[in-house]
Amino acid sequence: MQPVVVGSVTIGDDKLCLIAGPCVIESLELCQRVAAHMTALCERLGVPYIFKASFDKANRTSHESFRGLGLEEGLEVLARVRREFGVPVTTDIHESWQAEPVAQAVDLLQIPAFLCRQTDLLAAAARTGKPVNVKKGQFLAPWDVGNIIAKLQAFGARGILITERGVSFGYNTLVVDMAGLPIMRNFGVPVVFDATHSAQRPGAAGTHSGGNREAIEPLARAAVAVGVDALFMEVHPDPPRALSDPATQYPLEQMEPLLRRVLAIHAAARL
Repeated sequence: MQPVVVGSVTIGDDKLCLIAGPCVIESLELCQRVAAHMTALCERLGVPYIFKASFDKANRTSHESFRGLGLEEGLEVLARVRREFGVPVTTDIHESWQAEPVAQAVDLLQIPAFLCRQTDLLAAAARTGKPVNVKKGQFLAPWDVGNIIAKLQAFGARGILITERGVSFGYNTLVVDMAGLPIMRNFGVPVVFDATHSAQRPGAAGTHSGGNREAIEPLARAAVAVGVDALFMEVHPDPPRALSDPATQYPLEQMEPLLRRVLAIHAAARL
């Protein structure tokens, strides 16, 4: 396993890491609230933490959906969170030209699942010198990530993460193949499990995605038991009123009990 250094956090050693934050940057105040809560909680529990939020949601179901604050204002928010709370930050990019400016404000570049095979996007992300987290497409088998990793390595990526976020299973449905997690880890890169997007039902709510929030914790617990290096979760103080993914963002106040349970599983799995 080749650990990946993201700012002050190392993913791929003995600790379970957490990447978490609101789905989209709704406001500076929301990001500060989430970052303050999660930073304090993770410090208390000894969990290495990376803040995540999207400056633009380019793949919303409807053209009328809220997309975010945009590149310039969104990056200002992320840079401020990094400065105020002293934590690494990450966000996703959708076009090759975004890689360089975004890399100036964040510690980890994220590639959306729908774009995981876009060669030019992977090349642009790798060439920034920042580590790259690729979400495995819902249409890919676990062993297919080998080609993604090979691309990034060819472009000189200095750190590679692969994130599992569920596999398409018929219309508007995702399932998680837990047996695929060790297959992906066998490529020698850390694997992240996206517990919240794995509980989605894409497009199932008409003009936005639905989901089953009750499935998030069981999926997270199962993935940690099988073996992952980090959890990815989108969290919000009031999920039903969130401007993106209201069905599957996890309640901020429920994160502590969830983390305590998955940490206990992580410790037991390493015996």
